[in-house]
Parts: sequence; structure tokens; C-alpha cells
Amino acid sequence: MADVPVDVEVELDRKVMTVAELLDLNAGSVIRMTRSAGENIDILVGGSLIGFGEIVIIEDAVGVRITDFCSED
Repeated sequence: MADVPVDVEVELDRKVMTVAELLDLNAGSVIRMTRSAGENIDILVGGSLIGFGEIVIIEDAVGVRITDFCSED
């Protein structure tokens, strides 16, 4: 079972854009978001919440540091 691939989802932010704004995007375009490093986010596997993390910046990349896993009740 340990070799079965699963989708891990982390949602960093959402943004509403107009069609015109989307059409203006090119490779290398930057979409400014409101979230920043250190903010808490949810971690989902298969659509189910499994834990929590925080946004981190590592050199020139954005990552997620796992801070806690959900306990089974």
C-alpha cells in the first residue's frame, strides 16, 4: 500500500479575475495573491482534510511546512 500514489492538495489562495485579465496573462506572468509566508493552510488528500501547514519560502520556491495532522476521533 505504501507505493500507491495519492493526490495531495494545498490551496494557497484564490483570486477572482476578469476574462480580460486572464487573456493578458503570458508565460512568466505573476498573479499577486493576498496570502504570505507563515500563514496557516489546510492539507487535503483525496478531498479529505488530513492536516495543517504553513506557507514557507525556500530560496525562490514556495512550499508548505506540515505543522499538524488531524487526529482520528
